[in-house]
This record gives sequence, C-alpha cells and structure tokens, in this order.
Amino acid sequence: MSAPRDLAALSREVATEAAALVREHAVGGVEVAATKSSDVDVVTAADRASEELLRARLVAARPQDAILGEEGEDRPGTSGVRWVLDPIDGTVNFLYGLPRHAVSVAAQVADDAAPDGWSTVAGTVLEVPTGSTWSAHLEDGQPVGARDGVPVRVRDPQPLAQMLVATGFSYDREVRRRQAESLVRLLPRVRDIRRLGSCALDLCLLASGHLDAYVEEGVNLWDHAAAALVARAAGARWELHTGASGRDLLVAAPAAAYDVFCEAVLEAGYAAPATSEG
Repeated sequence: MSAPRDLAALSREVATEAAALVREHAVGGVEVAATKSSDVDVVTAADRASEELLRARLVAARPQDAILGEEGEDRPGTSGVRWVLDPIDGTVNFLYGLPRHAVSVAAQVADDAAPDGWSTVAGTVLEVPTGSTWSAHLEDGQPVGARDGVPVRVRDPQPLAQMLVATGFSYDREVRRRQAESLVRLLPRVRDIRRLGSCALDLCLLASGHLDAYVEEGVNLWDHAAAALVARAAGARWELHTGASGRDLLVAAPAAAYDVFCEAVLEAGYAAPATSEG
C-alpha cells in the first residue's frame, strides 16, 4: 500500500488528464447521453469518457486497487485501497456551459472503524474550466491540503446571521420540495444562500474561505470523498446525517462554528430525527 502522499500525487495526475479530456469534449458541444435518477439527472458522453480514462490510468498504475465510480460498475480489489471517482461533478453546469464543474478523485483505505469500512486518505478536486486544483492527504494521521500548492484555510468563524451558506437540490422533485421548505426556514437566519451546482467545489470553496458553511441532502460518496478531506485539512468539520427524505445529509462549516450552524440546519427541518456522524 502506498503512502497517502503518493496516492494524492496519483490522484492529481489522473484528474489533470481527465480534466483535459472534458475540455476537449466541451469544444465540440455537449449533449445529453442518458438520464439516471430522473429526467433532469443527466449523463453526458464526457462523463463516460472521463471515467473510462480515470479507470484505465488507475488500473494501469495500481492493478490491485478497487474502484468505485459514479458512471461505471464497481471494481473489486485486493490491495486494501479503493478509488472513488466523480468524472464530472456539476454535470448540469457542464451541459449549460457554466464554469462550476470538476473532476474528483479520492483514495480510500480499508478501515474497520469507518461506517462503510473505508476512510479517505488522499484526494484531488480539479475545477475543469480554470484548472484550479485542490488536493489533500493524511500526514502522520492528520489531513494537509492545498489549492494550487498554497495551503487552504477556512474563514474565521462567523455568527450565524453572517454566514454565507452553499447548498444544492435533489433531482427528485419531492425531495426538492422538502429541501425548499427547509431552505425557507434557514434563509432568514443566515447572510445568504448560494447554489453553485457542485458539491465537491462547494466544499473546496469552504476550505478556501469563500463560503462559511454548506448543507445538502442527497449527496453521494463520490461527490464529497475528496473534497471533504480538503475541507478537514482547512479546519472544517463535517458530518453526515439522515436527511428528512431519508438520504445522506452533509453539513459542513469551520470547526468552531459547526455546532451553531448544524443546530440551525436541524431546526430548519433538513434532517430526520435520528442522525449519524460521518
């Protein structure tokens, strides 16, 4: 098993290649190739091509590793390392030519103490249009992270009323309705809300001090596996709760402001009564 630093370097390398491929696809025009959970949850040819490239590069470099990707089948492994891939996080932004979309690559190791048996030890989120790259890895058990080589740090904790909060909405219309109801209750209590369209980039922007908090129900592991490690490295705390619709609810904020923000999220009705820490 390689050191987390080496896994992070490989994640940056393959994410850079995949991002270049996604840019090439954008030049030729973007069209919907398929839909997934609903008629507005789209997949493009670039999503598929990006994941195929990521898988091929990782298998060539580390043939014994497992792979979990958004678009392809799970690949078992024997090394105790698993790669978690989001070939384009923010596909709808990509479809519309909006800049907030990214390639996300995370490396996990088998961990009996983790809820799903895996813990993230390295990862990269690369914003495709700009090339801006967030990367993090564990060093002596603690996460360290940077954006384009510069260490990341969350903003100083803000009072709830001065928090700029990012969120996202489900592709399921009923879940979206419940999210909107919770948002109506949260919005008057914070500075404002931003909906940028990429969970991975939202968490990285939190890590870089451009946001104060993040909340969204319906996130998947590949959306946040790499970015949550970047956020932790920057001084953020995050947890997974059970959302009001039964899906994973991700809440994140600077560690010193987390409890206040999470309490407001729960009071707004985002979560089901029972919660579990991520």
